[in-house]
This record gives sequence, structure tokens and C-alpha cells, in this order.
Amino acid sequence: MSSGTPQAQRRARASAANRILGLYGLRLAAWADRYTLSGRTGRSAVVDHLGALWPAAERLAGRPCDPLDPAIIAALEAR
Repeated sequence: MSSGTPQAQRRARASAANRILGLYGLRLAAWADRYTLSGRTGRSAVVDHLGALWPAAERLAGRPCDPLDPAIIAALEAR
């Protein structure tokens, strides 16, 4: 992911994360130098970097969000 502008790289990372986050009813968007994470209920959070993504996702989803959960991986592979 070394090519492109920093903003384009952030959008690409958000797009990749959304494959998983969508299974939890969440959506990540690149915004300025940060990300916004939003849920179906309208709640949202600003995420400064991807290291802070999963704790924020768990707060918004109200349940554990494990991108390495075998069920999540199977759902992604089935797409």
C-alpha cells in the first residue's frame, strides 16, 4: 500500500476493514487524518488510527468484535 496519497491509502484501509466491520453492522470511513466509525443506530466514534479501531468497534457494536474469529473468516471466504 505504498502507492497513492496518504488519503487514498486511508480510504483503501477503510475499505478493507469494512469487509469485516459490515458483519458487525459497522462502517468505517476515512475522514481528514482520521477515521469515523458508525453503526446502524446512528452512533459514531472518531478513530485516530487503526490500532484503536477494534476497541471502538466493540463499544459501538455492544459485543466483542474479533476479526480473527473463525466464523468471521468463514463468512468472508464465502463471499
